[in-house]
Amino acid sequence: MSGVVRWRSKKKFANQPAAMAWLWKDHTGVNEAAEITALARQLRPQYLAKCGGTYSSEWFWSKILKCLRTAPAVFNAAHSWVELADFVPAALTGTEHPDQFVAGVCAAGHKAMWNAKWGGYPDAPFLSRLNPKLAQLRSRLTTRVHSIDKSVGGLTAAWAAKTGLTAGIPVAVGAFDAHLGAVGSGVAPGTLVKIIGTSTCDIAITPNTRKLADVPGLCGIVDGSVLPGNFGLEAGQSAVGDLFNWLVNYIQPGGKNRLSHRDLDAAALQLKPGESGLLALDWNNGNRTILVDQKLTGLLVGQTLYTTPAEIYRALVEATAFGALTIINRFEEYGVKISSVVNCGGIADKSALTMQIYADVTGRPMKVSRSAQTCALGSAIAAAVVAGAHQNYATAQKKMTGLKSVVYKPNARAHATYRELYALYKQLHDAFGTKAGGGNLYAVMKRLIEIRSRVRK
Repeated sequence: MSGVVRWRSKKKFANQPAAMAWLWKDHTGVNEAAEITALARQLRPQYLAKCGGTYSSEWFWSKILKCLRTAPAVFNAAHSWVELADFVPAALTGTEHPDQFVAGVCAAGHKAMWNAKWGGYPDAPFLSRLNPKLAQLRSRLTTRVHSIDKSVGGLTAAWAAKTGLTAGIPVAVGAFDAHLGAVGSGVAPGTLVKIIGTSTCDIAITPNTRKLADVPGLCGIVDGSVLPGNFGLEAGQSAVGDLFNWLVNYIQPGGKNRLSHRDLDAAALQLKPGESGLLALDWNNGNRTILVDQKLTGLLVGQTLYTTPAEIYRALVEATAFGALTIINRFEEYGVKISSVVNCGGIADKSALTMQIYADVTGRPMKVSRSAQTCALGSAIAAAVVAGAHQNYATAQKKMTGLKSVVYKPNARAHATYRELYALYKQLHDAFGTKAGGGNLYAVMKRLIEIRSRVRK
């Protein structure tokens, strides 16, 4: 998890939530994120250009500013703030001290607006406009920021004893779980890796030798954040597995005979595209890409007194697929060609319904990573490269990654129906998610009924 943690805890903060890890899905800093965005648009537009045009409440500075304002004692007691992905390698190598600490370009670039072209983190005058204490904090952040082809240090004797590994072996610079999941899934130029879990991260790369346009709505374009020598491009959806869990665990369809994910998967698989007459927006935890708006909420249109739990479940899966297609379209609008899609994570492994709907909605084959633990595999690949077991990442990925034999291919008839439904999804998407709006929505319900009637015949 890309939570922000403090260097050292104190007993007096044991029951203070602000002194604990701040997870990405904590969106309480949404106003701070908006303030950072507004100031950057005025003073430092280049900062926003590399993070999709909007700074998010899921990220580093908005969470820290929120802590400073709501729990100043915690902020004042902290020497610095670090990402968990960076803290773990430091703990394993005994390099937690600020004089030795190494940060990964992955976290720094995608969350904290770090960029070598402007000297690292946002400059002190800019941060001072938000709060002078942020500028002071900047001076305490490490200047040692590297990609995963570098080593943080050697494994300590204590951790060697706990893990059964050899003391002194090199530990690679840290990166986020999703980015390493992409590495473990064989990410390469032209391949989009969808790391599907409670939320979804979509990771693509493109060589840093080519000119790349700034892509609005992305979670960042960062040189070296996924693989060295490539720009890492991150997008994603804030609720996917969490959205399905909401229906199963909170709404609890079936009452005493409560329906499980597997039950709903099986029942929803029997339905045809458009048969339910339902259409949903997948924003129950805000929109990460392409709108970058955590104040947006979910929507379900078309339900009647006869709507079933399986129909709702399928509509939610379809909504995440429509969101996924919106992201793919945004990549390609700005010159990032997506020729292959590889999926990984528990949902990709367990839900044939989800993978088939994704194929039918996008009109693209859905491949699945051979490994069920691609994030761990990506970490192992990084370790193998920094230890010299493989000469480079291309060689390591060729040897260590692969795909399952099953490929979910789009059904032409289903895809045709989903093209109609996607047009309605986009109308809702633009109407509720953009100032320009999606036009008059009068026809949406009627069109859903028309499609439902036709499909049921």
